[in-house]
Amino acid sequence: MAKKAVRLTAEEVAALAGQGDPAPDPGGVEIRPVSFAELEEGPPRREEEAGPVAFLWDVPMTVEVELGAADLAVRDVLALGPGSVVELDRSYGEPLDIRINGRLVARGEVVIAGENFGVRITEILVSPAELAGTSSDGEPSAPGGEAPPAANPAPEAG
Repeated sequence: MAKKAVRLTAEEVAALAGQGDPAPDPGGVEIRPVSFAELEEGPPRREEEAGPVAFLWDVPMTVEVELGAADLAVRDVLALGPGSVVELDRSYGEPLDIRINGRLVARGEVVIAGENFGVRITEILVSPAELAGTSSDGEPSAPGGEAPPAANPAPEAG
């Protein structure tokens, strides 16, 4: 059976948590506090390194860091409450997926950045040109590096 991610807003989770039975026993799952390495700043990137994507620098993008996922039945979601533990499909210490606009682009590890969580990039999976949707020569490309489909394809001879 394929796993499907369930995405709920904080308000939806809070609303669901107030319903149903008390939180189930985590079933022998060991719960431990976690400590993270303090964030150290890396060297700043120079503008010249961006090449053909420099014109895109001010375009906002959504960055998501995925800690893990779990398949839950509706009854299990409705039973969630304070103290409930949802076991995820990822092991402690395993790299986190970093998605930009929904596309997996890197992997990393959790760090503490001041008073907030942060993520240290450990592996880059796409080039800046691929991320911006251009090839290395600055021409538009489709995700994955292939050329985009023609806007008005020529009719096939036949």
